[in-house]
Amino acid sequence: MISADFSAILPEVVLVLYAMAALLGAVYTGKDELAGTLTWATVAVFLGLAGWIGLSDPGERMAFGGMFADDAYSRFAKVTVLLGAASVLAMSADYMTRRGLARFEFPLIVALAVAGMMVMVSAGDLMSLYMGLELQSLSLYILAAFRRDSVKSTEAGLKYFVLGSLSSGLLLYGASLTYGFTGTTLFAGIIETIQDGHVSVGLLFGLVLMITGLAFKVSAVPFHMWTPDVYEGSPTPVTAFFATAPKVAAMALFARLVFDAFGGAVADWSQVIAVISVLSMFLGAVAGIGQRNFKRLMAYSSIAHMGFALMGLAAGTEAGVKAMLLYMAIYVVMNVGTFAFILSMERDGAPVTDIDSLNLYSRKEPVKALAMLVLLFSLAGVPPMLGFFAKYGVLLAAVNSGMTLLAVAGVIASVIGAFYYLRIVYYMYFGAESEGVETRMVPAQWLLLMASAVLMVVGVVSLFGVEGAAALAAEVLVR
Repeated sequence: MISADFSAILPEVVLVLYAMAALLGAVYTGKDELAGTLTWATVAVFLGLAGWIGLSDPGERMAFGGMFADDAYSRFAKVTVLLGAASVLAMSADYMTRRGLARFEFPLIVALAVAGMMVMVSAGDLMSLYMGLELQSLSLYILAAFRRDSVKSTEAGLKYFVLGSLSSGLLLYGASLTYGFTGTTLFAGIIETIQDGHVSVGLLFGLVLMITGLAFKVSAVPFHMWTPDVYEGSPTPVTAFFATAPKVAAMALFARLVFDAFGGAVADWSQVIAVISVLSMFLGAVAGIGQRNFKRLMAYSSIAHMGFALMGLAAGTEAGVKAMLLYMAIYVVMNVGTFAFILSMERDGAPVTDIDSLNLYSRKEPVKALAMLVLLFSLAGVPPMLGFFAKYGVLLAAVNSGMTLLAVAGVIASVIGAFYYLRIVYYMYFGAESEGVETRMVPAQWLLLMASAVLMVVGVVSLFGVEGAAALAAEVLVR
């Protein structure tokens, strides 16, 4: 039994052992010169684990008495998380070195955060859910304040820690209520207590509190208040990480909790998620219009996109889960490309994040400007870019489940939000003369920018098996 359990959780064990061994080795040598080597070694480990998990198909199995699920759903989420984290580390290596932030702790803390995310998406029990969530959260608090000599970075870390602790407390209280009214922490046991869709008032309070805690993790309204300040204050590579892998893990955990533990009460939780979805889409669309800082703009963009992903989840159907998974995979690709560009923005050797600095950028760098145009159009949901079809998928799922008003609200919010993406395109091609910005790109950044832009166009024809994997994952989750 023990060997079977550990074979299910072996990728997580390998990642944690690597992080601990590398951390001890780096501490004893005491050299930050190892930062670059460890960064690329961690990228290699991430890619190796993604290949291992993606190519293996042991079927569906539960470990540790049902606390840990190894199935097609968790494998899809893990591969997306690992590839997103690997991309962020690869494009951040040069930035960290040039900005004096190259410390060996950075890739190893990212590795521990990813290990927590992998546990999160496989959680089959409230205790394993909380352990994975806290391992991720504690790592992210450190990363937010990684630039120790920056007041903004320290403020970002403190805000994230305080508000994150509050959300963790709410989630833990909700888990306690759930245990109190069901007598079990296993998802499989909780769902058995829900008869004919009837949920007791106490259990419903527990569900709402847990949804509140998870909504904070995906930066959904009204639990989004930390996002703009943390995105702006954190080092840009950390912001890129926040915008990709943790969002996928939190959304995947969100879906697993509501379907595996509360799948018999879809009518109750879908209404709550639908309200959060609408609020997130509109706040992200409207509040982003006034932003001039690229990183703050991407924070509000993230809030809006999480609203769309939650729309797929609110549908409460297999098609909705498939659309949500595809949306998150496409969202990660779009953000990786966009942040590869943001990381390269500088003037006189100093980083720049002001969107006004992109005025007439296309005259100096037409290829990079075209790649950014494709990514921004995709983020805005402009056809025929892949981002349009991602939004179309969740809108269709909402309509088919009878949530037509939610879909209409999504279309309106998408039109409003398109303004601030298209404004950047306007600046790049038709803006006024200004001091401008340089984009010094290392090969990894250039490759990720171009690859992301190409995928937004080519993906319309072929998703390279991602759609089939998402369909299989959704089928496993929604029985």
